Amino acid sequence: MAEEPRKTRPVSWLKAARRDFEDFPEEARKICFNALTIAAEGGKPDIAKPMQGLGSGVMEIALPFKRDAWRVVYALQIGTDIWVVHAFQKKSTKGIKTPKHEIDLIKGRLKALKEMLR
Repeated sequence: MAEEPRKTRPVSWLKAARRDFEDFPEEARKICFNALTIAAEGGKPDIAKPMQGLGSGVMEIALPFKRDAWRVVYALQIGTDIWVVHAFQKKSTKGIKTPKHEIDLIKGRLKALKEMLR
């Protein structure tokens, strides 16, 4: 009996997140796109982990790349798409958690997205 092909979910972007993502180095963008594709196909990318304190289904792609740290935050459980809500360069590469202003921005975008999709 043949396996049913996996249903790939669309990946949607908040405009501000997409703009920020365009500033990433090209190779970093390719790696992050690959990770988002894995998530869209129902898998869990090796470089993604749950973001603590933001509710279930909010994931962070954490990419160390050429002595910098790049982050893409996406939500799995809002609507039917995978929503990319934020993309940024983390200034500190080790030991320090995501800055509060980035967390606050993500929380605000998640709230606005939920309201928009009602």
